[in-house]
Amino acid sequence: MKVLLVKPNNLADHIQPSLGLGYLATQIRKDHDVVIYDCIKENTSNEEMKDVVAKHDPDLIGVQCYTFDTPKVFRMLKIIKEAFPEKITVVGGAHISSIPSESFEQFHPYVDYAFNSESEIGFPKFLSALESKEKVFDGIEGLIWKNQEGKIVQNPPAFVQDLDALGFPAWDLMPPETYPESQHGAFYEKFPIAPIMTTRGCPYSCKFCSAPRMSGKQLRHHSVEYIQKHITMLYERGVREFHIVDDNFTFDMDYCKSVLRGIIDLKLDISLATPNGIRMDRLDDEILELMKEAGQYLVTVAIESGSDRILKKMKKATTVEKMRQNVALIKKHGFSVAAFFILGYPGETREEMNATIRLSKELGVIRANFFTYLPLPGTESYNELVASGEIEKVDWNNFLFMTAPYTPQGISRKELLSLKRKAFLSFYFNPKVFFINIMAIKSFRHFQFLMRRFYHWILMNPAGKTA
Repeated sequence: MKVLLVKPNNLADHIQPSLGLGYLATQIRKDHDVVIYDCIKENTSNEEMKDVVAKHDPDLIGVQCYTFDTPKVFRMLKIIKEAFPEKITVVGGAHISSIPSESFEQFHPYVDYAFNSESEIGFPKFLSALESKEKVFDGIEGLIWKNQEGKIVQNPPAFVQDLDALGFPAWDLMPPETYPESQHGAFYEKFPIAPIMTTRGCPYSCKFCSAPRMSGKQLRHHSVEYIQKHITMLYERGVREFHIVDDNFTFDMDYCKSVLRGIIDLKLDISLATPNGIRMDRLDDEILELMKEAGQYLVTVAIESGSDRILKKMKKATTVEKMRQNVALIKKHGFSVAAFFILGYPGETREEMNATIRLSKELGVIRANFFTYLPLPGTESYNELVASGEIEKVDWNNFLFMTAPYTPQGISRKELLSLKRKAFLSFYFNPKVFFINIMAIKSFRHFQFLMRRFYHWILMNPAGKTA
């Protein structure tokens, strides 16, 4: 069977290989012909996907979907299905995993099947079932489908326990050296860059986060030997920087230290970053010393709020004062620090948002990203908004971190976007911060990507136009 795996185009400001599609391709390529197509990298529109499908002529098209992708993915699937009704269409990813049956119904009739959570176990079985005469789908882990009576059937997902058994992502189908300087963390030290994962799963209960819906709450590890071989293989093909994109790289502190020692033992001239951020309550002096020795140049942390009341509502299990202490600990080891903040959390006041903006400037971090709150389906905060009736005011067609699709009661979208703009401008136009970041620009093309990011995050309003 010929399979086309698609990463859809969107307003994402980082362009990097999809580990999820890469691991999935590895599981099926020994029995099937596989192509990975990255619409963001190739700047391919939904309409242009007709030409892509015609060129590759796949039997099956699988599309990755996050919640903020849903309007575009729906349009893409509609265009493909109307042009090629005989093609089998499948959708998977974080959005499907958050609300499996509802999202399958949402994409109907332009999607034939969907997958919930990790699909490396179920997807190969699914392809075999499609090729069989019987086409029996019962028991295929994570598969969502309609039976002969037209009823949606949702098979329970399965999480991979032996991560090493997955092999390496299909890097030859998404060569990291062909990707541009528009990475997750915006800035970098060395190039080319590849994302890697050392663990899956998130044991925490942050009310706004959907990560446990995709990869479960159980933390699972790759072996240190696997990580060493993975990094060595990528280094031999030219990669010089590695972005560890785990949800919780430092959660198991002893394991984290073992991984860092393993990277140090390789004695490679590389740099490391953790652009997804790490938990500051899972850090100590030894981890920070090992990070420095392994080549890490920046520590990214998730501060979220400058209000203890909001942190408690989020179930962050920390306080502002504790975060101040942790940032000081990181800086003590000579690291620069970048931080994430959320504005517009349910129940948040203007003063609490202004406290977050003030905190961003007081901590001495060199970069800050200010997200507006997203009510991600399946999360505890989303369910609370559904129960209260507030979810009805969410703008699902502009469901992006930069466009404020939801605002707390008493605060308009215009006001929240104005606060976000104030946060960015007041932070980055501090002369010291501005100079540090200007000096970190590596090339004119890198500058162009940063300007595009500046436009999307600061100047664009919900209608997709310049403010």
